[in-house]
Amino acid sequence: MEQSQAKGLWKKKKFDYIKWKKRGDRYAALVGVLLISPLFLVVALLIKLSDWHSPVIFKQKRVGKDGVPFYMFKFRTMVCNAEQQLEKYLTANEIEGAMFKLKEDPRITKIGKFLRKTSIDELPQLINVIRGEMALVGPRPPLSREVKQYSNYDKQRLTVTPGCTGLWQVSGRNELSFAEMVELDLYYIEQMSFSFDVKIISKTFAVMILSKGAY
Repeated sequence: MEQSQAKGLWKKKKFDYIKWKKRGDRYAALVGVLLISPLFLVVALLIKLSDWHSPVIFKQKRVGKDGVPFYMFKFRTMVCNAEQQLEKYLTANEIEGAMFKLKEDPRITKIGKFLRKTSIDELPQLINVIRGEMALVGPRPPLSREVKQYSNYDKQRLTVTPGCTGLWQVSGRNELSFAEMVELDLYYIEQMSFSFDVKIISKTFAVMILSKGAY
């Protein structure tokens, strides 16, 4: 009986935190955008200097909470026709499971390599947080073609709002398999709390500086 009550109390606390988290994330993302807006301008200029005719921001359709699609924003790190070239590189995929990663992807530009190594290319996702499509911390938002390969077990990671960073990103990122990513995401969903989010965000800054597992 006591164990059941404790479990019920924990679920209520988590539910209350999820409601607070969305509002808190939006305010934090807005402050973040204002503070780092000079960096946004510098990065935009560097991307334009590398290819004046290409857009600075790359938007890609991703799958969010409960399978709802949205456009995720990133600084462009690849050549303009990268999506059209993808098909010929799929067989060279270096990650098992429903994800695609290629360490030496020839579609990535010179400035793009730096942006990816430092994770600066992810910063425009703060706009997605302000729009309520993403959270600061949560599972990585997958592509539709990835979700088509998901098992019912894998789909559990879609029960919460996807995040700009998460347990996967600070635990090895691209060095981990898809199955390991799913386990980390489900562990995060189960243990979600303010202190856990703060811990992950703190580790994210360290990962950005060390550029570990990013490519």
